[in-house]
Amino acid sequence: MFNQDCFLDHVAIAVSSLERAQKVYEDLGLVFSPTREVVESQQVTTAFASIDQHAHIELVCPINGDGPIQKFIEKNGEGIHHLCFKVPDVAKKAAEMQAQGYTLIYEKPFVGANNCLVNFIHPKSTGGVLIEISQTLT
Repeated sequence: MFNQDCFLDHVAIAVSSLERAQKVYEDLGLVFSPTREVVESQQVTTAFASIDQHAHIELVCPINGDGPIQKFIEKNGEGIHHLCFKVPDVAKKAAEMQAQGYTLIYEKPFVGANNCLVNFIHPKSTGGVLIEISQTLT
């Protein structure tokens, strides 16, 4: 059974070099958008490749050796950083998750990559997986 209101949007992979990491997935047959987006609030540059009609691989690379992705790489090395699920209303879903006892990383959603409103659910309340919830802005 599929829930049309919540689906996997992307798997984010923290990388030190977009070009090097992109080649791996291109060698598998994925095609990356030529557009790169800088998300200043997170100090990253992103690259996206579609997997299917919904899901993507997102490569996130720190800029200026700063920000949360840089800290993640320093602590854990390159690798899977988070799973992102698309929801119709990120603020509503965040409130629902908090009411169920989940801890959000940010008090309020903010604009992330691909013109989406996002927030993150802390891995301490999800069994060790950082989960992003995302809503497309129109």
